[in-house]
Amino acid sequence: MIRVAIVDDHDLVRAGIRAILEQDPQFQIVGETGDGQEAIRLAARVRPDVILMDVHLPGGLGGLDAAESIVHDTPEVRVIVLTQYENREYIRRALRIGARGYLLKRSAASELMDAIRTVHAGQRYLHPSVADELVDLVTAGKSIDEAQDEYDRLTPRERQVFKLLAEGKTSREISKYLSISLKTAMTHRTNLMEKLNMHTRSELIRYAVRKAVISVDGT
Repeated sequence: MIRVAIVDDHDLVRAGIRAILEQDPQFQIVGETGDGQEAIRLAARVRPDVILMDVHLPGGLGGLDAAESIVHDTPEVRVIVLTQYENREYIRRALRIGARGYLLKRSAASELMDAIRTVHAGQRYLHPSVADELVDLVTAGKSIDEAQDEYDRLTPRERQVFKLLAEGKTSREISKYLSISLKTAMTHRTNLMEKLNMHTRSELIRYAVRKAVISVDGT
């Protein structure tokens, strides 16, 4: 029995994945959520064998940041990124933070099942087009395990504030969402902008899209 948790902010997507996996008695759905913070708590509480993680989630924590925390805090839980995006930065960051698989949502049901089985067995699973991207990276002489950039130096709280800013939230809205004072929210904003060497929200948004923190279409 392979115990699986599903993290996606769309109810219909979670229902579809659940329906696919419940056709095979080898899989057991042990939890699901559409929130990054709850995904971390779910992993710690339920300890699934495999988590299917969407990249873009609402609120203060995106899918890749949630995946990074899960890999760090509960390394026995294997993460498969399940997304519609083939962006090289997304792929590179997902693998760098310790995701064991990267699968596209357009994949067939049989491929989803194969990916879960493969990752559960301790191997990696990459969608063919993702594998092609990695070949191109290697051919170009680039490494997945590149040196840390500015984003990697942000604290967990600064990453939350960064994401909420990129989504258009004001400092006051961020303070309420994260249950911190307005002064603290503004301090985090100032610190992260300095670390990223940015001066405008438009710069921040472009960077957030490139780092897979938010998507171009907002989904």
